[in-house]
Amino acid sequence: MEKSTTGNTTRLCGSVDGKASFSHISRNRKFFVFPLRVPRLSGAEDVINIVCDEEKLRALEPDGSPMLRVTGELRSYNNKSGVGNRLIIFVYANEMEFCDGEPENTIFLRGTVCKQPSLRMTPLGREICDILIAVNRPFGRSDYLPCISWGQNARESSLWNVGDTVELEGRIQSRNYIKNIDGIQTKKTAYEVSASTVSRLN
Repeated sequence: MEKSTTGNTTRLCGSVDGKASFSHISRNRKFFVFPLRVPRLSGAEDVINIVCDEEKLRALEPDGSPMLRVTGELRSYNNKSGVGNRLIIFVYANEMEFCDGEPENTIFLRGTVCKQPSLRMTPLGREICDILIAVNRPFGRSDYLPCISWGQNARESSLWNVGDTVELEGRIQSRNYIKNIDGIQTKKTAYEVSASTVSRLN
């Protein structure tokens, strides 16, 4: 896929899974969020939150096409409200259009390892490595993005060190899990990048 100069390029094509709701105001602009459902080849589906400004949302005109194509960046922020996940992951939409295309979920990231990667084994015996990378964006900010790699890629990325500059390509996946909060079983969703290719640049 085409790689952005910022090291963060995401391309999605899926079906809108709900109405847009108000998210926040930044630099005097209103932003809204809505879920996009993207099927996998396995039959499972990823539901990814899309954030866009009011102007882009108003300019988006349904034309009867079943799919919405979104090009943008994967972003994160720390949720300090005490409600919901502490790390909020979403796709910031730069461009959106309805289309008849095939489902797509691709991402390219270039960033810096900011936590020592952790190699572990799944219950089914597959090697998996947990990676947290920081990706710079304009105005001196960074997005902290959880990633995973598998098999040979997992063994390779487990050798990375904090401060290494790395590249990953893969897809964004959503994963439901149950967390015990004050004795109550609560359903939550985690988001991460599942990398299909990984490389260290330095």
